[in-house]
Amino acid sequence: MSQVLNPYGHTIPSYLESDNLGPWGIYLQQVDRVIPYLGDLARWAETLKRPKRILVVDVPIQLDNGTVAHFEGYRVQHNTSRGPGKGGVRFHQDVTLSEVMALSAWMSIKNAAVNVPYGGAKGGVRVDPKTLSRGELERMTRRYTSEIGIIIGPNKDIPAPDVNTNEQIMAWMMDTYSMNEGSTSTGVVTGKPLDLGGSLGRREATGRGVFTVGAEAATHIGLEIDGSKIAVQGFGNVGGIAARLFSQAGALIVAVQDHGGTIYRENGLDVPALLAHVATHGSVAGFPQAEVLADDVFWDVDCDILIPAALEQQITAANAGRIRARMIIEGANGPTTPQADDILKERNVLVLPDVIANAGGVTVSYFEWVQDFSSYFWSEEEINARLVHIMKEAFAGVWHVAQHHKVSLRTATFIVACKRILHARELRGLYP
Repeated sequence: MSQVLNPYGHTIPSYLESDNLGPWGIYLQQVDRVIPYLGDLARWAETLKRPKRILVVDVPIQLDNGTVAHFEGYRVQHNTSRGPGKGGVRFHQDVTLSEVMALSAWMSIKNAAVNVPYGGAKGGVRVDPKTLSRGELERMTRRYTSEIGIIIGPNKDIPAPDVNTNEQIMAWMMDTYSMNEGSTSTGVVTGKPLDLGGSLGRREATGRGVFTVGAEAATHIGLEIDGSKIAVQGFGNVGGIAARLFSQAGALIVAVQDHGGTIYRENGLDVPALLAHVATHGSVAGFPQAEVLADDVFWDVDCDILIPAALEQQITAANAGRIRARMIIEGANGPTTPQADDILKERNVLVLPDVIANAGGVTVSYFEWVQDFSSYFWSEEEINARLVHIMKEAFAGVWHVAQHHKVSLRTATFIVACKRILHARELRGLYP
């Protein structure tokens, strides 16, 4: 009986449904599907299944009431064969080691897919940041940064924003690292405020990448963006920006779901007004001129394009058969399980995988890192143009591989990325 490993090295029988494997188990299945296409590089494939370094840290802070609270933090460096680790930090009450391991691995794939010179890494703290005051949040961020400071750095591992982290969190991380180093080090994180070495275009980069590859894919399947109907799950920097760009291109955003609920309008929602409403109220709940739907009904909405831009494992075997879209663009990381992938393929639903579709963020993070090293900053127009060029070129390469091998775009992306990672591993050899 074939087996996979959970994050602690214990085996999981293959007869368990892939929906139940957790993020790391899902990633391992995705790698297994690619191995037959790696040729001579398959001898190095085990490299992809073993993170290079895992750091689990205790993050104690003094709360405003004088008591001491302890939070568990992680930083995982999956692979650094092609360059320093790169990946976000999330603050969420459901963060697990399996999740962070998988996210770091998907960052390795994503960075290689768009051919930026990074490896993959990811971090997180198991905490609900909404329960902390601003002072407590700063203290926790700084303590976490100090604890992982032994493995991060501009040439070692560069964190960035992710779920529930933002420019301010990055500013605190950069300052903490710099104080411990004794000199300002703007390149240790990306996604910083502009006044601290951040890059123009970074905040919108992931959503812009989703739009760019979505528009490219639409031309290949004969889908007109103008007049198409789109449903979006998650309406933050990724889903919200993608919705705005698709709307500007003539698409109708007919349904949006976030943590506050699900809203629908057959003739299209007013996206600028909805963005303003979310900025003020924190969710889509209560938005006027929209019908309220039960959350589960979201998967039944009649649409041409579905954009899951929230969290992992949203599209499963339980709902994949209900989806009515022609194309799914994964704005979130790992929103579709392998079982759901197979169901969608059987139903001829084109899935643009996260590892190519949402790579716009890390691409502009790379631009930010380069600008910090040179202390020379580009215009937003130049950044957007470079981003679109890289995303289109990466998608074209993945599409060609998919057509050549007659595989899904996810498998094709993994083929492209894994070959680049393992070729670098082979060229570098083993030391000592």
